[in-house]
Amino acid sequence: MLVTVAACGRAPVAPGRALVERTQVSMGSQLRLAAWTADEAAAVAAFESVFREFARLEALMTVWRDDSDVSRMNAMAGTQPVKVSAETIEVLAVAAEAGAWTGGKFDITFGALADVWKFDHDQDNRVPDRKAIEARLPLVDYTAVRIDRAAGTAFITKPGARVHLGGIGKGYAVDRAIALLRERGFNDFMIQAGGDLYVSGLNGDRPWKLGINDPRGPAGRAFATIELSNATFSTSGDYERSFIKDGTRYHHILDPDKGEPARGCRSVTIVADRAMLADALSTGVFILGPADGMALVEQLPGVEAVIVSATNEVLISSGLRGKVTILAKPTDGR
Repeated sequence: MLVTVAACGRAPVAPGRALVERTQVSMGSQLRLAAWTADEAAAVAAFESVFREFARLEALMTVWRDDSDVSRMNAMAGTQPVKVSAETIEVLAVAAEAGAWTGGKFDITFGALADVWKFDHDQDNRVPDRKAIEARLPLVDYTAVRIDRAAGTAFITKPGARVHLGGIGKGYAVDRAIALLRERGFNDFMIQAGGDLYVSGLNGDRPWKLGINDPRGPAGRAFATIELSNATFSTSGDYERSFIKDGTRYHHILDPDKGEPARGCRSVTIVADRAMLADALSTGVFILGPADGMALVEQLPGVEAVIVSATNEVLISSGLRGKVTILAKPTDGR
């Protein structure tokens, strides 16, 4: 979910405290950390612990290392369970829950399509042959992933199926970062990893003011803002890892039932209390489409959403009405 969501606005703060910020590339996107503190050295040390934690989790969950938990699971698909970390089991468990909530639209086994559609660093702006897609569709089935907490194992029951945690792993890393910063005594901070963002406490003396990107506008332009505190904010959009060919936009958020980019939304922003949950739901709701996606959001306690539909309509969930400031109608276009 590589969508930049900018934190905007800076409030006055008591003398002696300053906003300390650091950035680093991690999990394929920019990881930005900021905290209000009177002890810059302590903040920098805490940020370094977060950077190390992101690197550790990436090594467990990436598909780009042969020795990661996910790569070893994929190698043994249909053969036998493999020992994996407790962190990987936790992510797989939440992925299964999100898959059930969305009727399978959130599906971590979309990895079977990853070498058919190429939207990572290997993006080639090519529309694959429909027969190549259809050959992989039987391998896309989130229910084929089984975990055994007692044994510490995970098993993909279908030979040839492949797990990819790109739609949820970064959210888990943000949740771990929240815990690390709080353990170090920080209360007023922000963590942004691509489209996954968490804000804690206050930005100076007021809540953090966050911008929701205009899906068809210039990079970094927000069409709406919202003030949040102690909440996560995750956006999935069709506008970063994408290309346009013959007038049609193709992007990385694939409908697992069709094996093609989902068409109902331009962006989905989820507000929740857990980053991993928001990460998964922003993808799942995007694929469900605006009507079914918003219906699901309204059923889930503590979950809210702002959706920009494929027809450029803005939908706001009941719990956010009156809290979202629309700066301008989102730009229209393909």
